[in-house]
Amino acid sequence: MAIKVLVVDDSSFFRRRVSEIINAESRLEVIDVAVNGKEAVEKALSLKPDVITMDIEMPVMDGITAVKEIMAKNPIPILMFSSLTHDGAKATLDALDAGALDFLPKKFEDIARNRDEAVSLLQQRVIQISSRRSMMRRPIRPAAPTRTARPTAATSALTSKQAAKPAAPAATRFRASGKKYQLTAIGTSTGGPVALQKILTSLPSNYPHPILLIQHMPATFTAAFASRLNSLCKIQVKEASEGDVLKPGVAYLAPGGKQMMVDGRPGSAKLRIIDGGERMNYKPCVDVTFGSAAKIYADKVLSMVLTGMGADGREGARMLKSAGATIWAQDEESCVVYGMPQAVAKAGISTEDLPLERIAERMLVEVGLAK
Repeated sequence: MAIKVLVVDDSSFFRRRVSEIINAESRLEVIDVAVNGKEAVEKALSLKPDVITMDIEMPVMDGITAVKEIMAKNPIPILMFSSLTHDGAKATLDALDAGALDFLPKKFEDIARNRDEAVSLLQQRVIQISSRRSMMRRPIRPAAPTRTARPTAATSALTSKQAAKPAAPAATRFRASGKKYQLTAIGTSTGGPVALQKILTSLPSNYPHPILLIQHMPATFTAAFASRLNSLCKIQVKEASEGDVLKPGVAYLAPGGKQMMVDGRPGSAKLRIIDGGERMNYKPCVDVTFGSAAKIYADKVLSMVLTGMGADGREGARMLKSAGATIWAQDEESCVVYGMPQAVAKAGISTEDLPLERIAERMLVEVGLAK
């Protein structure tokens, strides 16, 4: 059965263009279109599509408000389309905070080298996020309190049986490996902005190492994303610049369209920001940063590969592991797209697969800030 898609945009040209691309893939089917957020909310409830593509700026109701209403009433995977401007970046990040799973620029030529590649990318993104509908659940509200009835013999016996049942197993307690680190490195793509925000906002200001962040993201988005994280986190977060000296408790986000590399020696290492490279599929690329970190810090790196499409990070993680570093992967259940972590896990490179909600906890235990 084809994946049902609702296309939402106030531009008739863009609705038609996106619909043609989606319908060209046999596994996908556009079941309807909507011209504003209000209509999108109504059709999301009545048609129950598997995926929604959503514009941000629309009359009557904008895309961010529509995402919030859809997530509150009937959560559905949503792919946002945005402009590659600073304001567009901020609005897109707001949409991801509201519950959208992923985004693409409205100008397809900004994300691919040719039309065929852009068409395939859009189709694959829709297919990938459709598989995450099962993980999108509204929080269950606690039942309203009821008057306690006088216990009878039957209810007393039932209560005794329930009390005799073993309690649910407690969450696994983490133990530090005992390794010493000088750098933390995290690579991610689809679903990464939300994942990084969840992890980084849980870290204290005295986190003992510099943190390198590699997120697949357009150049105009990374500055806005770093600024947002910095406003939310206890640690400092900044978009990486050429010559930045790595400092403890500071996270450096690789700038979009560029490659971030580590140079120098541990304790006085600096960042090099170089051209993205025409032949590189990812700008920034996790493999590039991880590989350079392996050469400088060897076994003193604590690294993670989070949610994302493709296999970027696998070869860089392999270099880190060969140098004796630690590599963890986000588990399948908590990923928006289980591509990058799966590549690392299947290759036998990662030593632990962790749910997103416990990664920060695991980090703090490993670096000696928690027990």
